[in-house]
Amino acid sequence: MSKIYDIYFKEDIPKYIEIANHLKQLIDSKKIKDGEKLPTIRELSSNLEVNKVTIVNAYKKLQTDGYAYQKVGSGTYAKRKESISSFNREYSKIFKNLSSDDFEKIIDFTGETNSDVYFPMDDFKNVINKVLDRDGANALIIKESLGYENLRKTINNSFWENKIDLNNILIVSGAQQGIDIAAKAIVNINDNVIVEKPTYGGAISVFKWRRANIFEVELEKDGINLIAFEEILKKNNIRCFYTMSYFHNPTGISYSLEKKLKLLELANKYDFYIIEDDYLSELIYSEDIRHEPLKSLDKYERVIYIKSFSKVFLPGIRLGYMITPSSFTESIQRSKINTDIATSSLMQRALELYISEGFWKKNIEYQKNIYKEKYLLMKELINRELGDNVNYIDPLGGLYINLEIKNKDITSKELFYKLKEKNLYITPGVIFFRDSISGEEFFRISFSQASKEKIIKGIELIKEELK
Repeated sequence: MSKIYDIYFKEDIPKYIEIANHLKQLIDSKKIKDGEKLPTIRELSSNLEVNKVTIVNAYKKLQTDGYAYQKVGSGTYAKRKESISSFNREYSKIFKNLSSDDFEKIIDFTGETNSDVYFPMDDFKNVINKVLDRDGANALIIKESLGYENLRKTINNSFWENKIDLNNILIVSGAQQGIDIAAKAIVNINDNVIVEKPTYGGAISVFKWRRANIFEVELEKDGINLIAFEEILKKNNIRCFYTMSYFHNPTGISYSLEKKLKLLELANKYDFYIIEDDYLSELIYSEDIRHEPLKSLDKYERVIYIKSFSKVFLPGIRLGYMITPSSFTESIQRSKINTDIATSSLMQRALELYISEGFWKKNIEYQKNIYKEKYLLMKELINRELGDNVNYIDPLGGLYINLEIKNKDITSKELFYKLKEKNLYITPGVIFFRDSISGEEFFRISFSQASKEKIIKGIELIKEELK
């Protein structure tokens, strides 16, 4: 630890940058170990004979650049940058290199591939033909920056009982673009944001790209830990909170009504915005869960709502929509236009007709029936075959189940490599955490792309490795 204090300052470089760069070199060279706690602000400022604000700024820069993370009430910890990203790159590369023939041979429990889509193609073909017959070349030429107006009207009518100002509905190319647009509109360099721990890696990437300071808060069975959440709010000026309110990725949990209402109260009290990624809420399998997004309860105009159609429409057709608070409508629209000007006109028109003519509702029921059967089968097998080896929270919907390994002698990454040799692919929990020392005991398994026969075989293979 003495090497930390071995630094000489130059007059032309701000001290906080020199301190941050010095610590980065020590982390990269492994002289400071991955996950090692860094000195307190008081200790480092005393030893380096600089004021505490300089150390605070140095630690903020380390976090922004991905070299440190903060544990509330505990301190700041080193993070070797490659420790997460190298595995994430390797994990991603594995799937990119799989061919369509490979997918026939493997058992895919990742839910990240589209080898088997439950979608009535005849209905979709008829819708496309109707759009082309009705609109002709306009279906391909005309572009509206906010999105096809009739689609926005149909979304408002079909999903929101016409309660939303049409100007606040914006068509986007999927949830990822929606998160990016929202972040560009409201998050600036060194702004503070809160995410759930764990959370969707794509959201973390967006906030890192915006060079925001990211705070993580643990999840409970019915949503985020509100006590820890408010402690951060009291001590920091938070700009936004990103959440998946239904079938959270990867844990599968859904927020209780009580926590939703409390979150909205906190957003109003502490003046921050909520980016709500309404993920897979069409796939509810239990009467214990009611579809009531934060946006539907939002009397304070604090929620930026994002909904993707990709999981339940054709995944290859990137479509979704956002609902924005009136105060942010203009800046979010500018962010959208600066991103890609307009989303596919033909696909928007096809989706509008697909919803308005009743195909959407019929297809959702069709998919729910298929996925519910798989969900019940996978849950039964986990309880019967893996009960001694894993813990889990029953998601009651969605497309996957998140498992916690009881036996700490094996990590989820090690399990991933062992199962890969047997042509079974799972998602290790480390994918969903900012730091490299979290998530090793978790792995996510999805039933969306596997047949019932493959689900049975896959659970048997997991059982063999966990015994």
